[in-house]
Amino acid sequence: MTNPSGRDAIQVLLADEQGLFREAVRIVLTAQPDVDVVAEAGDEETALQAVAEFVPDVALVSMALGGYNGLATARSISESLPDCRVVMLAPRADTATLVDAFEAGASGYLSKQSPISELVDAIRAVHLQGILVPPGSLPALIRSLVGRRRDRDETAARYGKLTAREREVLSLLITGADNDSIGQALLISPQTARTHVQNILTKLRVHSRLEAAALVRQLMWRDLADPIVRIDEAQPQMSNDVVA
Repeated sequence: MTNPSGRDAIQVLLADEQGLFREAVRIVLTAQPDVDVVAEAGDEETALQAVAEFVPDVALVSMALGGYNGLATARSISESLPDCRVVMLAPRADTATLVDAFEAGASGYLSKQSPISELVDAIRAVHLQGILVPPGSLPALIRSLVGRRRDRDETAARYGKLTAREREVLSLLITGADNDSIGQALLISPQTARTHVQNILTKLRVHSRLEAAALVRQLMWRDLADPIVRIDEAQPQMSNDVVA
């Protein structure tokens, strides 16, 4: 059987942290006439190397890969090889991880509690440019994706009200910097840093530094315009702020 890519079988990457699970799945998949497991990986680095080397059609990625790096791996695969369809394998089916998976670029989502026959069907389905969602989960997925996008848009609007200096302070605040560290990095006084932090909290409509950091991280800092500045990377610069 020839697949749309012109290859004899669907080329599959199996990325899971458990060797026994990979072995069991590989045995089942290699018994399929139209499926070929071209590579296995037990961590994110190996998975991304395999994607570059073998250019698979479908990647089966465990949510728990490298701790909880399966989402990051899925996103990296989707960005580096858009034609590779990612099926996220989760310990159990739940809406939160389902939404996380599709936001990371996955085309399919399957619980490890599902029968192995469903995994084979999932590979074929997503390879034909389909989307695989657990039965009954599509309405919740759509609502959650729309809700998250709305939340990010609202946060981006609040972020847009920050001044350039406040954005610099926020970047450092997210790394855990206190007023003294922020002041040293930006050549301003701790009191001035504190004033900037208070203005940031007000504009973002949060009540604490931790809440501000969590909000920006949760709603994906990568969607915002400015990179995070590390304290040890901040370069001394001239400032109009008063230094105490």
